[in-house]
Amino acid sequence: MHHVVELIRDIPLFQDLSEAELIDISALFYERKFRKNEIVFLEDQPGEELFVIESGTVKIFRIDNAKQITLALFRSGDFFGDMSIVTKGGTRSANAETLEASVMYSLKRSTFYDFMSRSPGLCMRLLEVTMDRLRRANEQIHGLTFLDVRSRILKTIYQLSQQHGERRQNSVQISVKLTHQEIANLVGTVRESVTKVLQELQDEKIITIRNKLISIERMEELERKIVY
Repeated sequence: MHHVVELIRDIPLFQDLSEAELIDISALFYERKFRKNEIVFLEDQPGEELFVIESGTVKIFRIDNAKQITLALFRSGDFFGDMSIVTKGGTRSANAETLEASVMYSLKRSTFYDFMSRSPGLCMRLLEVTMDRLRRANEQIHGLTFLDVRSRILKTIYQLSQQHGERRQNSVQISVKLTHQEIANLVGTVRESVTKVLQELQDEKIITIRNKLISIERMEELERKIVY
């Protein structure tokens, strides 16, 4: 139980809970293990669980006209699956798949609802988190609609560095291993376009790539290249 308490303590959804409440809700989670490239859930399936990631990476995506569009990437300390458990009878709005072997803890809708009825603060925090994710989704829709492919690629690299970046001596490394195709799925373009832009950034020494890990060497220069 203590292990789960420490895992969820700094997650935005639970960070306003008291120590006693954290202990109470941690007892409601149970461990789930997934292999690499394993489906966690599929779009339109009943949404019965909220997931918190202890280790690994999860991709949230949809299929549109046989083309995969990646909506979000979640890593250790993130949670997902909250949208469909808000309403009774809700279904998943997208698919979830692991990009690497992952360990998660899940919370059933019924127990989550019961706990929320005893913790009004959690209801408000859930609303705030949901609105924040809606805002990010709107930004993604805006980018897909109004930005050209090159700008979308540059902006995606920048956003990944903000969401999943780890500070090194003179650079920021995106801590998620991503193929060019996976980046293309995030951007909504073809792999060849991503390869071309990434090569240009490497030639200009703005980024370096080793073992599928991208490091931003000149962050300000990357930001200047993004045309909104």
